[in-house]
Amino acid sequence: MSAFTYPARFSRGSDGRVLMEFVDLPRVATDGKDDHEAMEEAIDALGSDLSIRMSRREEIPAPSTAKRGQRLVSVPLWLAPKLALYLALRDQRITNSELARHLGVHERAIRRMLDPAHASKPDGIQTALAALGKQVTVEVRDAV
Repeated sequence: MSAFTYPARFSRGSDGRVLMEFVDLPRVATDGKDDHEAMEEAIDALGSDLSIRMSRREEIPAPSTAKRGQRLVSVPLWLAPKLALYLALRDQRITNSELARHLGVHERAIRRMLDPAHASKPDGIQTALAALGKQVTVEVRDAV
């Protein structure tokens, strides 16, 4: 099972703004005027960084376990299924073309599913993940 949450350190700056830094993604940091805005900005920054890494076909660092004082930031919902597919293909060393043949679709369809900027249909990604032995579940928790 993969949890698509990354730990981050939140602190208050001298100007009162809430600063945020990701533990596993050292080049990702942002801030907000309060906790709520800082969390929104953190989700956006996380999505942007992971999207860029996917587009460049880079490794995606696995999230570490949150330590005391850190908060978990979820990968944005629009990106999480695409990220799951990207990671499953890399982990299983399956090419886009191989998956496309298995699903009976053109390779371009797989590229679109992996494109963070393309509005893919969730059921298509779910089918692709199922072909890779993955099951999509959704969990909703109370906010901390």
